Amino acid sequence: MTVRRYQGNPILTKKDVPYPVETVHNAGVTKFDNRYVMLFRSHLRSGRSIIGIAKSVDGYNFTVGPEPFITPAADGDFGEYEEYGVEDPRICLIDGDYLITYSAYSRHGVRIGLIRTRDFKSIERVALITQADLRNVVIFPEKFNGRYARLDRPHSEISPWSIWISYSTDLIHWGDSRVVMKPVKYHWDEMKIGPGATPIKTNEGWLSIYHGVFQTMDGSVYRLGVALHDLKDPSKVLGVADEWILQPEAEWEITGYVHNVVFSCGAVPEDDGSVKIYWAGADTVMCVGTASIGGLVELCLTKKRPPM
Repeated sequence: MTVRRYQGNPILTKKDVPYPVETVHNAGVTKFDNRYVMLFRSHLRSGRSIIGIAKSVDGYNFTVGPEPFITPAADGDFGEYEEYGVEDPRICLIDGDYLITYSAYSRHGVRIGLIRTRDFKSIERVALITQADLRNVVIFPEKFNGRYARLDRPHSEISPWSIWISYSTDLIHWGDSRVVMKPVKYHWDEMKIGPGATPIKTNEGWLSIYHGVFQTMDGSVYRLGVALHDLKDPSKVLGVADEWILQPEAEWEITGYVHNVVFSCGAVPEDDGSVKIYWAGADTVMCVGTASIGGLVELCLTKKRPPM
């Protein structure tokens, strides 16, 4: 078993939230001040989403804050482009700042917003860093030749939804974009792929956990996979594991708001060489499991397929 599910799953549900929500899912997770911090998405009864915050000492037992952490802005550019809700946060620690990327939905489509915080109390909205329609932006926690790097997933009807890389010197203006990884026909991720958790630095390369989607007679199935990017040139993918590392199996992953989904926006590497992977089950609850970082890297290198 590649990912060992925590026996106490699900670790967070709507019943744990002290304000009215219908789901708890698609959460970014990091460590701050000797605690795990989870930023989770929740649907309201309007169908639109907000982002809440929860904290934990052990990474398994979380307590939710008394009010939402990020709600749609009321005015200005952010107000216009967050009108329909804020979703799917990812967290990256770099240069002392925690950078939070999230999907901003409006009548104009979906763009990615960037928020900066240092204390998980106050936030600074930095910029809207993509045009429509891009989702699933994760920022590498290290610069490359003085530039920030990110993985993202543009929408395209011409080619299956693929993972791209882009660069920036100021976190606001991004470019030098190129595709680095594509779905494989009649493969578990053949319909579309997208970046998941913030990449993890290892001796062999940057480990990236991504989601892949396969269309079945009963609808789509979302699974998790791993890829390895070169340490110095993250646009170079050293290998993509040919096998998925997690698929919907538990009842709360098979049945819920969107059935047959495991979807990750966060993973926390530990000092013992393991990683805690956090995922949403059926867009309804949050779950966690552990895996060996070395084992995931080995999977990318020994049981690999080409990235494109």
